[in-house]
Amino acid sequence: MGVAYHAHARFLDSHGQKVTVASPADAATPHAPWWYDWIASQARHLRQAGFTAILYPPVCKTQSGAGPTADGYGVYDQYDLGTKLQCGARETRFGTRDQLQRSVAVAHACDLDVYLDVVMHQLSGGNDGVYRYLGADGKTMDGRFPKQPGCFRGAPPRRPEDPVPVVSADFAFGDELVYVNCEPPGYTIEQMVAFGDWLTRSLDAQGYRVDDTKGMAVSFVHRWMTSRSMARGFCVSEYFDGNPQNLAWWTRQSGMQGRSAVFDFTLHFALQAMCDDGGFDMRSLDGAGYAAFDPWSAVTFVDNPDTDLSPGESIISNKLLAYAFILTTEGYPVVYHKDYARAPGCYGLQPFIDNLVWIHENLANGSTTTRWNDDKTIVLERLGAPGLLTALSTDVWNARTVTCQTAFGAFAELHDYTGRHGDIWTDGEGRATFTIPSNAFGGGQSYLCFSRPGRDRGFEVAARTTTQVFFGAADLDVPPAPRTGSARVGTVWCAARKPLTLVVRPAAGLPAGGALMATVTGPDGALLGTAASDTAGGALHLETKAAGWHTLHMSGRRLAAPWAYELEVTYTAPQSIA
Repeated sequence: MGVAYHAHARFLDSHGQKVTVASPADAATPHAPWWYDWIASQARHLRQAGFTAILYPPVCKTQSGAGPTADGYGVYDQYDLGTKLQCGARETRFGTRDQLQRSVAVAHACDLDVYLDVVMHQLSGGNDGVYRYLGADGKTMDGRFPKQPGCFRGAPPRRPEDPVPVVSADFAFGDELVYVNCEPPGYTIEQMVAFGDWLTRSLDAQGYRVDDTKGMAVSFVHRWMTSRSMARGFCVSEYFDGNPQNLAWWTRQSGMQGRSAVFDFTLHFALQAMCDDGGFDMRSLDGAGYAAFDPWSAVTFVDNPDTDLSPGESIISNKLLAYAFILTTEGYPVVYHKDYARAPGCYGLQPFIDNLVWIHENLANGSTTTRWNDDKTIVLERLGAPGLLTALSTDVWNARTVTCQTAFGAFAELHDYTGRHGDIWTDGEGRATFTIPSNAFGGGQSYLCFSRPGRDRGFEVAARTTTQVFFGAADLDVPPAPRTGSARVGTVWCAARKPLTLVVRPAAGLPAGGALMATVTGPDGALLGTAASDTAGGALHLETKAAGWHTLHMSGRRLAAPWAYELEVTYTAPQSIA
């Protein structure tokens, strides 16, 4: 199933306020990279370590603009990805739209899928339930998807709360959108579906984290996930609940019809107890978590931006034991940036997690069976080839010697891929004997991972293309094709000597003799070619010359008025932004 990297984090500032990642928008960190550029700079390493996807933070402009608290969840304008001068900044906290598209393209070039964190439960920054946005000219308040009080929950003229799964858990945050009870009927549903399609195609996303599904109508969430381009993507719901039966209800019985995976909060809280409770009985870890019931629908994690700084929810110590568990057992594991990175304020577990990611991708296959369990240890075996025997101990005083049955067969040589134990051989009945080191000083390194020797394969970084669509219209962030002259569309970050394809599609039938023309210039400003809507299906196929930013412009011929369009660009990015 792969391993995803959750590229987002929150920190506490000197006043104890939750802030998000560092940004050059702050006077205190003028030399920090924009977050999208930082992700792009790490993409090749992440793939070489074995990661298969990156989960980006929410990408839409928030009420806080580019400020320290702009973590992405106080969404203001869905159609502003860092292009409009709104909320005090043109950029989002994480960068510009150009940087976002480049970051996604670099991730693809490093053979990584891209997942987007989509916030559809609430908005922030309106005027008593009224939201109006800048359009493409940067002056007129005619931006797409305006809202009025009938779009939100509350006293009239707002609307009654939607039929959400758990009313008592539907905590209001900003202006809470309603979908079933919207006035006019269907407006928020249709507009949010259209936004999701625009976002997916603009960036070329492969999946989504859908925020706060416990506070939205099931019928809407299912429709959004099964509509248009979203229907092709991976989906995981943030259904914050520690009861595995409630998670099962959401994925299988609520009306979601198995469309979405779910974050395994049940396992998170079990791992929290294992790591932080000195009296934890390891026997209660056997069968713990939603992943034990439905591994194909369970997205496992140790911490995330919400739990990490929430008292009673975060894992404080021994985090490596938790990662050893999720990266060797079933489910789709996600690694939290703050746990992984060695930057200031992070926990710096990268070398150990890299090792466990390699083990997950090369050794952890098939169903899981428990081979040994007592109050301080558990030994689990993955039964798919080549086989994996994982042993964990919470004993802080003693090393633990265990003899247990395995599926490796008699007299099989086994190698510990953590590097903590010498090679061993099973006995004539296929049993293995080994010693798990003590969890001295609470370091969380008291785990072993045995499999057959000679497994030393690395990970190839096979470049993939990116297809991103620029939608030009007066009410979006890219202008329509003008009647005269040309308008800047945007940029793409292309590798040298790679195919580049442009396809122009008018949003509606053009007048007789009319045409739309897209031009692309290279990093040196020289014209590379022109794609016209009235020739060869509107397509232009060429090869880039130099690596770097390639700029797109749109113009028209014999247009009666500015014309809306789609410009589809397929290209290969470099594997870095150097």
